[in-house]
Amino acid sequence: MPEDSLLHHALVRLDEAATHLSIDPDVIEKLKYARETTKVRLMIRMDDGSRKSFLAWRCRYDDTRGPTKGGIRFHPDATADEVETLAFWMTFKCAVMNLPYGGGKGAVQVDPRKLSKAEVERLSRAYIQAFARILGPDRDIPAPDVYTNSMIMGWMADEYAQIVGQAEPAVITGKPIALGGSLGRGDATARGGYYLVRHLAGDLGLASTMRVAIQGFGNAGQHIARLLAADGHKIVAVSDSEGAVASPAGLHVDMLLQAKEAGRSVTSTVGQGGHELLSARDLVGVDCDLLVPAALENMVDAANAATVKAKLVLELANGPVTPEADRILADKGVIILPDILANAGGVTVSYFEWVQNRQGFYWAVEEIHDRLRAIMEREGRAIWNVSRDKGVTMRTAAYVHALGRLAEAIEAHGTQSFFTS
Repeated sequence: MPEDSLLHHALVRLDEAATHLSIDPDVIEKLKYARETTKVRLMIRMDDGSRKSFLAWRCRYDDTRGPTKGGIRFHPDATADEVETLAFWMTFKCAVMNLPYGGGKGAVQVDPRKLSKAEVERLSRAYIQAFARILGPDRDIPAPDVYTNSMIMGWMADEYAQIVGQAEPAVITGKPIALGGSLGRGDATARGGYYLVRHLAGDLGLASTMRVAIQGFGNAGQHIARLLAADGHKIVAVSDSEGAVASPAGLHVDMLLQAKEAGRSVTSTVGQGGHELLSARDLVGVDCDLLVPAALENMVDAANAATVKAKLVLELANGPVTPEADRILADKGVIILPDILANAGGVTVSYFEWVQNRQGFYWAVEEIHDRLRAIMEREGRAIWNVSRDKGVTMRTAAYVHALGRLAEAIEAHGTQSFFTS
């Protein structure tokens, strides 16, 4: 495995966690490799009558603790390495939250912004046609991810129902409410991170009013801005794929949300309400108390980690901080609330949706929020305690916490099933 691969970076964290536990080496060996990764080429009829092909993947990394769970992203830079790494992270994320799932992930190498709505629908349905044999409520359960949403999940759930001949709402989560989606799913990733920061605020020594910089202003970035602003925190910088804006006095969050709702970049607000243009690359170095990476992987690396001024990083994106940057930030005394804990609100509420689909009984949004808060606080507190007891970072503590649960499950299956189950 190349040392510069994303999965290699992820496995560094696994090896570090293993040094803090007494675990059968076979367990670590099993967790270093994906159980299965399927690659296909989807052929789509375009609106002009031509046909175009797109690479697509689905990885079921580990199903020791239950059916694999993980989103499907549509992104032009998607790769097999990325998909397997994201599935690895999902394996640990579900174990961190003690959900009865393993980890999975899927992707299509496409820029959906360049397709019509009809073309995106045909692509979504083609994905399910290609991978239907892998999926199932008890085998592999997709959800939304980068550039996919509830509408796309609805198309996918409908296609799966047509293939199997009956409605199977629990096969996909993140669906529209009308098709069995759960209340509270839209802001679950951000809300989980918000509950975590609020719960650990005293331990972290956070001020009652923080200055916050948010890298990535998609679903998670927008919701965390709204939640933190409502608590009186000051959002001083945000970025999206087209640029960034900043204001030491605080950005107007409503103005930013309205711009995104209208399909515009956050940079369209420059010159209004004191909003100033900022280089997107410079956002991580903005003077703030809390930095929230909410975009893609490897956004904080060895080249820019030293510029980070925040004392706390909340990873709402998957893998936004490289191992090299981890070490730089640790030396600076920066605390990172790691992705496999911080952004686990999304998969937790996806679990709630799956449970509701299977029992045919749906909960009020207040119950969703209460259940999510209780789990985030329980697991956040447990990881904080591991961090303090072992003198390790929160990331290492999260991996130790998850690895203990994974090892217990793997060993419970018996040694003969290590590489065959």
